[in-house]
Amino acid sequence: MTGRVEGKVAFVTGAARNQGRSHALRLAQEGADIIAVDICEPVKSIEMYPPATEEDLAETARLVEELDRRVLTTKADVRDPDALQAAVDAGVAELGRLDIVCANAGVFEIQPALELTDAAWREMIDINLTGVWNTCRAALPHLVDGGRGGSIVITSSTAGLKGTPNTVHYTAAKHGVVGIMRTIANEFAAHSIRCNTVHPTGVDTVMIQNEKTWGLFDPENPHPTRESAAPIFESTNALPVPWVEPIDISNAILFLASDEARYITGVTLPVDAGYTVK
Repeated sequence: MTGRVEGKVAFVTGAARNQGRSHALRLAQEGADIIAVDICEPVKSIEMYPPATEEDLAETARLVEELDRRVLTTKADVRDPDALQAAVDAGVAELGRLDIVCANAGVFEIQPALELTDAAWREMIDINLTGVWNTCRAALPHLVDGGRGGSIVITSSTAGLKGTPNTVHYTAAKHGVVGIMRTIANEFAAHSIRCNTVHPTGVDTVMIQNEKTWGLFDPENPHPTRESAAPIFESTNALPVPWVEPIDISNAILFLASDEARYITGVTLPVDAGYTVK
């Protein structure tokens, strides 16, 4: 099956690398043109992995163009509603329409609850919760005005469905985006605009593949590695895998964005190797 989103335009945040790049490329493979946004700079409270760069975002654009699809990239922070609005408006002006929103941008950090600073709490909520709302708010008028309906897919997490120790700020934000999703699903259903969340378990990206996360899963090891942490990661999932790949999440987003899911809205879809049922 090909061309599942042929002729459509998708707005993808956090598109410079990892899951966001994978989502942009998967949608482009199936016919979508892409409006790609990323902050491409450090976030003060995130220390466990390096930030995406403008070169990363340019590489995403190059890979989309290799698929013979159009792409418009913008360096923008999801905390800045004016910058997001300008990016979406410019994308629609150049590409002609908007059909799909992939609110993927987010950050992750591990911190015991009572060691969490006020600044780190605010930054996480501002990016992972308010940033999702800013993304939806910038895009929704274009979806409504287009008169063709549309699909918004928000990246939550298994931490949006169950409590996850040492990540209270992240877990709160990922629960919060479910509330955004359910409200949009109801409020904009009359316009045939659907809204759903996806909830990955650990995904094989820099967010979990770093020494701090390995150490959380392998605390007795003074020098934890990907290999030493993998069995503990695997023990949290029902299926015998330590983590899933970005393409697994991208395939779920493609499905929810396509007409195959035309009557699916308000759904929390785990792509979690059974993490939430174990």
